[in-house]
Amino acid sequence: MKAVEPNKDGFFKNLVLWLVIVVVLMSVMNNFGPNRGSVQQLAYSEFVNAVHNKDVAQVSIDGREVRGNFKNNQHFVTYMPMEQDQLLLNDLIKQSVKVEGRKPDDHLMLRVFISWFPMLLLFVVMFYLFRQMQGGGKGNPMTFGRSRARLAGEGDVKVTFDDVAGIDEAKAEVQEVVEFLKDPTKFHKLGGKIPCGVLLVGPPGSGKTLLARACAGEAKVDFFSISGSDFVEMFVGVGASRVRDMFEQAKKSSPCIIFIDELDAVGRHRGAGLGGGHDEREQTLNQMLVEMDGFEGKENVIVMAATNRPDVLDPALLRPGRFDRQVVVPLPDIRGREHILRVHMRKLPLGEDVRPERLARSTPGFSGADLANLVNEAALFAAKSDLHLVSMNEMEKAKDKIMMGAERRSMVMLDEEKKMTAYHESGHAIVGLKSPEHDPVYKVTIIPRGRALGVTMFVPDEDRYSHSFKKLESQLASLFGGRLAEELIFGKEHVTTGASNDIEKATELARNMVTKWGFSDKLGPLSYGEEEGEVFLGRSVTSRKEVSEATAHMIDEEVREIIDRNYKRAKQILNDNMAVLHKMADALIKYETIDSDQINELIVGKEASPPKGWEEEGDSKEAPGTKTEEPSDKNDTDM
Repeated sequence: MKAVEPNKDGFFKNLVLWLVIVVVLMSVMNNFGPNRGSVQQLAYSEFVNAVHNKDVAQVSIDGREVRGNFKNNQHFVTYMPMEQDQLLLNDLIKQSVKVEGRKPDDHLMLRVFISWFPMLLLFVVMFYLFRQMQGGGKGNPMTFGRSRARLAGEGDVKVTFDDVAGIDEAKAEVQEVVEFLKDPTKFHKLGGKIPCGVLLVGPPGSGKTLLARACAGEAKVDFFSISGSDFVEMFVGVGASRVRDMFEQAKKSSPCIIFIDELDAVGRHRGAGLGGGHDEREQTLNQMLVEMDGFEGKENVIVMAATNRPDVLDPALLRPGRFDRQVVVPLPDIRGREHILRVHMRKLPLGEDVRPERLARSTPGFSGADLANLVNEAALFAAKSDLHLVSMNEMEKAKDKIMMGAERRSMVMLDEEKKMTAYHESGHAIVGLKSPEHDPVYKVTIIPRGRALGVTMFVPDEDRYSHSFKKLESQLASLFGGRLAEELIFGKEHVTTGASNDIEKATELARNMVTKWGFSDKLGPLSYGEEEGEVFLGRSVTSRKEVSEATAHMIDEEVREIIDRNYKRAKQILNDNMAVLHKMADALIKYETIDSDQINELIVGKEASPPKGWEEEGDSKEAPGTKTEEPSDKNDTDM
């Protein structure tokens, strides 16, 4: 159910209305109150003498204040030293002075209101801020300790296991939860107990939240969903109160599922070193630990949570009796990606040429969210082109946009710069093709995409979960192919800054080979990486692994040796394939983008065939734009 947002516009309208009322009241007081123009301040003795001298024409007595007019129409004011002066009243009557009195307590309520109005206004502002901090509570300012979990009633959740694809093992594990919620007596007869908590662990976008909703949809039970950050507020004790209230509501609605998204926001490791042991987050976590392990009637309440950082969770959360089952929700493999694509394509009018298996094979590393985005982008491409069906062409465009970035055809490049980029990207492609165990080239383009002036995209032909030493060295060599191509064709003095990102990636890769993966004969299979824990990750601030100066020097030498070796290897490959380098660069200048089929033609010495839909007279496809004087240094993306 959608949470009700507080009406901010209504508050500000009311505030303006109050300000207008204040201005009107002040105007009324000034207009109808006593005339405070040119008033002469008199001592009481001077006023008495003026009465005796018959200079006073009229007076108005209000308590101890006496206001009046002289016979020359001059206004005056004085104050009696006592509450009443009966002699003064007799003298005024003897001198035929017109005497007026004021009604007691006249304008008393108005004065009280004006004097208290600033405090009332402050109270209104504080009340509004109070409501904002507790999420716009429904009329009761003391509801900030109530749970903010959103309840989807039985039958409201329409997601089922049919909508979840690509994570069959995870679905099988949570199937037990569904069966228990449907028929708990089957387990109780044999003395079995369902896990109290199920923790879904996996990278972002892998389908953890979707899987939890599918459990509620299959079991047809109430579903409480809340984010871990919704528990903690600036007021101490609010988080713990919300945890208690949430579990109380769950007991009343059992059987049900409580789902806590982003659990690491509240369940991080305690004792981070800041805030002492009684900060709000730790109190909230402590209350959650107590509720999960001790509240009554939990047999029909299942707690599910999702996180992509299980390493920072407090160990007490993961012990048996709390989140005693961890379900890994990994990125989908090739079969899983195909199933996910088919699920998302069910709602689209597809062309006959769409092949989900081809898309699945060319999208390794994509999560379920990435694949959903791919299908959506393809539908948007088709809609912008006024097409009635989504074809494979739109799918490929969407995939390229996600993997390489959006095209920037409005960016005008000089011919010299365009030629330099063509040779740079050709260098990457050739070195990658000629290096053993390297991923095949998927596409090469000199159309600026994202922050890059050109892109060489390598896509593995199958899912891989580990990399060999030979493959890593081949990646190092291909990273230097672009810079070396510029150096060999245009001379060392004309090498550009376009390889800055390549150098950064190569340095990081070589250092990891030495310090993490044990690919150095001199240093051996030891880990030399410095481990710095972050405070907010629930680790000690001082967690750091030092190495000696001699070892650090040896690490630098080994990194340099690996990079130099592959730099020379890449240079030799380009020298041996100089003719192919020229042909590929010419093809890129002519067609702007070439795919794997055209690249294979160039490698065997043939001319690259024109891409589909390309026309000779449409050679220049760039739209008018403004020349960029300082192009981005990041002109290559290597997958």
